[in-house]
Amino acid sequence: MILVSVMYPGGEHATFDEAYYLGTHIPLVRKRWTPMGLEEVHLVKGTGTPDGSPPPYRVMALLRFRSLQDFRAAAGAHGAEIFADIPKFTNVQPILQINEPLGQKTPL
Repeated sequence: MILVSVMYPGGEHATFDEAYYLGTHIPLVRKRWTPMGLEEVHLVKGTGTPDGSPPPYRVMALLRFRSLQDFRAAAGAHGAEIFADIPKFTNVQPILQINEPLGQKTPL
């Protein structure tokens, strides 16, 4: 299992159309990538930092795939279409990071 973080920077000049993102972009991602190993999508919106300053990322998508190979295959098959859609809802370049589990999941 891997988790792909797609982080959209915030900032004074950053724009982000949440309605388009939620209503068009994320459904496109799910439609194309779920059959290719996407298992879960978590979306979070940055609201601030502990010191009260603006969050460094406005929105983050956390995409869980069965494996790195599945993500690479999905990105190879449909990445161009999905990334071409990004300028329709934001003027920033997302930062992508591939993550793997660290230790065991434990309840609090």
